Amino acid sequence: MKISRIETGEVHIPLVTPFKTALRTVNEVHDLVVRITADDGQTGFGEAPPTAVITGDTLGSIRCAIEDFIAPSLIGREIEDLDGIMESLHGCIQKNTSAKAAVDMAVYDLYAKSCQKPLYQVLGGRRSQIETDLTISVNAAEEMVKDSLRAVEQGFRILKIKVGKDGAGDVARLEAVRRAVGPQIRLRVDANQGWSAREAVRIIRAMEDKGLDIELVEQPVKARDFAGMQFVTARVNTPVLADESVFSAADAIRLIEGRAADLLNIKLMKTGGIHEALKICAAAEIYGVECMIGCMLESKIAVSAAAHLAAGRGIITKADLDGPALCRVDPYEGGPRYDGPWIYMNETPGLGIVIPDGITGGWQRSGAC
Repeated sequence: MKISRIETGEVHIPLVTPFKTALRTVNEVHDLVVRITADDGQTGFGEAPPTAVITGDTLGSIRCAIEDFIAPSLIGREIEDLDGIMESLHGCIQKNTSAKAAVDMAVYDLYAKSCQKPLYQVLGGRRSQIETDLTISVNAAEEMVKDSLRAVEQGFRILKIKVGKDGAGDVARLEAVRRAVGPQIRLRVDANQGWSAREAVRIIRAMEDKGLDIELVEQPVKARDFAGMQFVTARVNTPVLADESVFSAADAIRLIEGRAADLLNIKLMKTGGIHEALKICAAAEIYGVECMIGCMLESKIAVSAAAHLAAGRGIITKADLDGPALCRVDPYEGGPRYDGPWIYMNETPGLGIVIPDGITGGWQRSGAC
């Protein structure tokens, strides 16, 4: 099975409510979708969101990287030569992790189809269902309480609360949410790099003093502030999860050995896809550090690829894969089934996803023919 075509298209999917963090506000999923076609007619799909504030990638840069660099290096390659394909994918252009992730997903989709197995089984087959949290955007406390109660009514038992706008206000918002949802709901806090190191310690200790029972705090300080991550992790009891600080296995090892985080958040858009994410899993397994699988503002294609990875590897013990739950519609067919907080893996080969005609508004061929 050889790669014969690589094509790109765009999808627009409205969100149920605006997605607000300390970094940005977004009203719709507007992502680039990749379709790889093999010489036997089988197809594999991938997806990448433009998340410039985190990865540095825009819609234009993602398309350009795929069309001008990635596609020419992969067309004609045997899909069974997975290692060689990944060497070419990551060697043909530096950085551009979102573009690489989209193509990586489509390659793995095709590879699993060549094995006639669902992708999660190819990746280890640890479990066939996973539970995800649901993100609560940062807003006024009253609105966050309302959103949290709605999520609980929908069956979600784990909420990820976005904070990082202001310290005292963040604590007050979390206190209001905890009071509203009760002690049985797990709360995770995501500051999205919104605090200084000292501010983070003060805020997290205030949460602890108030007995808010926070499961973890995600990325309290700037991504490259390694010393700040160390400072916070050493001075609070609540586990600290590294997100934007970990793009690679080298980042993961540095964070672990420097005791700068208790947990690692794997996102395919940061790692450049499943191939590199598996290296982070391997490093985490060696050191005995649990991982979360997360997503950007992605639709069902990219989230399903991450879900297959999470279902495949036991070191991934937490999931933040609520992208499809945040979308107003699901334009795709097949793939994992999303039922409130539960994601049930498909038993059809690959990702199991089919994109109906017209969803992307037309496919644009990339690279050599």
